[in-house]
Amino acid sequence: MNKIVFKSATDMAHMIRERQISAVELLDAHLEQIAQHNSKLNAICTLDGANARTRAKQADEALAKGEDWGALHGVPVTIKDIFETAGLRTTAGYIPLRDYIPQQDATVVARLRAAGALILGKTNMAELAADYQSINSLFPPVNNPWNLAYTPGGSSGGSATAIAAGLSPLDLGNDFGGSVRQPAHFCGVYGLKSTDRRISTAGMIPEVPGLPLCVRQMMTVGCLARSLEDIRLCFSLIAGADVRRPDVPPVPLDPPSGKALSDLKIAWIDQWSEVPVASDIRTVMQKTAQMLANTGAQVERWLPQGFDTSKMLNLYMRVAAYNNTYAQPRDRYNIRRSLELIARTATQGDKKLRQLGDFSRFLPELLNPSLKGYFATLTERDRFITQLDTALESWDVWLVPVAATAAFTHRPAWSAVEVDGRAYPYGVANGAYTMPFNLSGHPTIVIPMG
Repeated sequence: MNKIVFKSATDMAHMIRERQISAVELLDAHLEQIAQHNSKLNAICTLDGANARTRAKQADEALAKGEDWGALHGVPVTIKDIFETAGLRTTAGYIPLRDYIPQQDATVVARLRAAGALILGKTNMAELAADYQSINSLFPPVNNPWNLAYTPGGSSGGSATAIAAGLSPLDLGNDFGGSVRQPAHFCGVYGLKSTDRRISTAGMIPEVPGLPLCVRQMMTVGCLARSLEDIRLCFSLIAGADVRRPDVPPVPLDPPSGKALSDLKIAWIDQWSEVPVASDIRTVMQKTAQMLANTGAQVERWLPQGFDTSKMLNLYMRVAAYNNTYAQPRDRYNIRRSLELIARTATQGDKKLRQLGDFSRFLPELLNPSLKGYFATLTERDRFITQLDTALESWDVWLVPVAATAAFTHRPAWSAVEVDGRAYPYGVANGAYTMPFNLSGHPTIVIPMG
């Protein structure tokens, strides 16, 4: 039964529907896998086995009566601890929320339940989703399933670890600067960052319950899975308009183009010139580009004209500063923690690279934001989106690295990361390749290659 936990969620649902396995048996297989491995991985921070078992029995009884709950009938899934789950603790790794029990599901959670999924538990994460490692003050740090001495990334590290280790077939994450993509990259699973405003963020922290909705740009919801078919399925279930978020437009999902691989126009780049990528990642990307070219696809090394990494990252950080000014709690603990992390990333790592990722320069906007400055920043963002949209019109796909580095060993938050013998500032090593696409709003997907 241990092999069943590594099948896709799509296959699991099919097996339940065809009576090849019961929902209870599938749940038991996952609970056994969790019991065997989670104490070392710390991926699942709140397990809801009893309620999941009740629901699994109901799923089997419903199927016996000819009822079909939906595409995930009886399939157990996990949910990042940043999404509210009715009756199940939701902490976002933040001490004041240690006992928070929501009354209502986040929209995306409700949509998975409506498709027949069983909520197995909540996955561990970075505190308030504000780190590229999954460390918080409530639960033990999440370990990478391939090597426990390494981080699985963040902020959705528990999600990626649970998927890679067979603790769950499907998980939801959020992505403001790489929180789905970097953990997927570090753990070797698939991860989707959706188009900006394609999926509702209703019922998702980092706005602590009771605070107004402040993060209105660049925050997206995504999926993590072990197959593209599960990413496609999950996206189809959770995307779309939501009365709780009127800024999510009622735009129908486009069907896949149906193009043959040989007919695709694929652009690729293995590094921004200002932020060199680890040599082993570049090697894999070059091999992948050659493999694609061998299929007959049009493949070209390409970078948009005038693509200025420094200017782009500065704009991303200004938008992020304005969004987070009121979203983050203003308690003494959180203010002290934020200032410590800003100071660390401003002083550690290569001096030239620090100029790209020094958040300290945005302290004036964080401490004394102006409406005029906010509007000017949004206007500049609109201009960037238009420029990148125009540049990408000639291509079906743009293949780029996820980060400058592969997974690294555990370290204090926002400490320097070594890449091929050079000390990189933490935010640059992890975010220089993800932040641009939060800024632009484009959808991106992480696909394991190495």
